[in-house]
Amino acid sequence: MSISVRNLSKRFGNFLALDDVSVEVGEGELLALLGPSGSGKTTLLRVIAGLESADSGSVLYDDRDMTRRSARERNVGFCFQHYALFRHMNVFENIAFGLRVRKHKGQVVNDRVNELLRLVRLENLAKRYPAQLSGGQRQRVALARALAIQPRVLLLDEPFGALDAKVRQELRQWLRRLHDEIHMTSVFVTHDQEEAFEVADRVVVMNQGKIEQAGTPADVFERPANPFVMDFLGNVNVFHGRVQNGKAHAGGLEVDYPAYSADVSRPATVYVRPHELEIDEVPLGRTSLEAQVVRTNPTGSAVKVALVAVEFGIELQVELSFQRYAELRLATGDTVYVSPRKATVFVPEGAALDYAI
Repeated sequence: MSISVRNLSKRFGNFLALDDVSVEVGEGELLALLGPSGSGKTTLLRVIAGLESADSGSVLYDDRDMTRRSARERNVGFCFQHYALFRHMNVFENIAFGLRVRKHKGQVVNDRVNELLRLVRLENLAKRYPAQLSGGQRQRVALARALAIQPRVLLLDEPFGALDAKVRQELRQWLRRLHDEIHMTSVFVTHDQEEAFEVADRVVVMNQGKIEQAGTPADVFERPANPFVMDFLGNVNVFHGRVQNGKAHAGGLEVDYPAYSADVSRPATVYVRPHELEIDEVPLGRTSLEAQVVRTNPTGSAVKVALVAVEFGIELQVELSFQRYAELRLATGDTVYVSPRKATVFVPEGAALDYAI
């Protein structure tokens, strides 16, 4: 089942939730709708599901116009952030609910529910009630219930938003493995870029009711379409400056920018992600910026270093490997020199280019 969304617009009073949105979801694809609160991602998901009606535009499943069809007619499975399990029903009956509503009985229900219990790895918990389950187990029950009716499309709205970080990580990996097993066309909403990039085949970044960029996780991360996407996809160091004669000058740094070779100066913004910055004990010429170490914070697989550029008062964030951190022996107050391995330059009404320094 493929999904085509064409020129959708939707208002809630004076608020424009969707502004002429078009997107394609390929058969068997897992697509992430990524964006901040109020970007329109949940509204788009609900219109795809038939839970909201658009003011204009159309939704097609396999080239069949479903725009005016109800959610039940569309045969979609929907999984919510807060599980929405029936507290008075055990796990088996929660999963069986949609089948019983559709008048399935007896062995048909038993076989389907047991199949799903095995799929979500909850075979031994069929008789437990939601209150007796962990958050991760409840979410798997909710997903099994959504799959019970054999939907043509699976839609997930912030499915892991109510869980703690460790459980979220485990369920992300589990969902990706599950999708690889069943290959169902799926769309899920998240505001967590790490979650979207880890799970999805493609990512759609939304903002203020519009699509800013769509592509594979690698395309979106490595080639952001505009400053919003660049900034939204994690922490970045931002330098405001100008471009002129093939160079970008910003915050004391100078980097090559061959896309603009004119002698007339134009404003520009240079973005450098924390892991794209190097720290050295000596300056490396025009690409180096003198800075002072404010604090260091070992986290996970990297060490986060906060600095202040001495001359310009710019706060910088750098991520180092533990090996490099040990080599530098950084301490608060140390003077170091920061230089970018890679920089992304945006100019008004111009495309961004990445440069390895």
